[in-house]
Amino acid sequence: MRTLGLIGGMTWHSTVDYYRLINQGVHDRLGGSHLAEILMRSVDFDPVEEWQNKGDWAAMGRLMAGAARGLEGAGAEAIVICANTMHRLAGDITAAVRIPLIHIADATAADVQKKGLMTVGLLGTRYTMELDFYRGRLEDKHGLKVLIPGEPGRTIVHDIIYNELGHGLVRPEARQAYVEVIEDLVKHGAEGVILGCTEIPMLVRPADSPVPVFDTTALHAAAAVDFALSG
Repeated sequence: MRTLGLIGGMTWHSTVDYYRLINQGVHDRLGGSHLAEILMRSVDFDPVEEWQNKGDWAAMGRLMAGAARGLEGAGAEAIVICANTMHRLAGDITAAVRIPLIHIADATAADVQKKGLMTVGLLGTRYTMELDFYRGRLEDKHGLKVLIPGEPGRTIVHDIIYNELGHGLVRPEARQAYVEVIEDLVKHGAEGVILGCTEIPMLVRPADSPVPVFDTTALHAAAAVDFALSG
């Protein structure tokens, strides 16, 4: 079994889900008492959020590259960033280590294509929705058409992530707000919706959407299990 190196803490709520899903996936595939070989570097999210607000991606890149080097040095054979937004620093990580990065957008796109869909809505932090690192990868590498909410939908989605989900708060009112944003994306042609923040599955369930939703946490964890068991 290959050893996975997880960079978590962004936030810890979804990192817990990664740990659970990866171990459950390995156990389901191998049976017995098998669990995953995992190393984890969990970072303090408060300074990360401050750097995000300031647009200081260089500081975040140094943090993420250092975390990845530490995991590689400890024996990790692949890096898993337990967050969507921090894949903005994927290039910093791949430049810092010799081991592969399992990219969350690739795992998600594979499932979208498996279901035969081409046009998807994308929910996530403002950075994930608006910057090119995520949408561009889905579009340029995988040929998908990606729709994002208009305003005020993007602000609603972003603020609920940071002010509520990141603190473990799940409110019915927030779920309804997301449902309305999803319904608007569907009206504009979305055949499915990517839950492009690893905390959103805490709030949005498949039954809340008129079209398929893609749980990036679960899909990324499954891709990590595939890697771990492919050695």
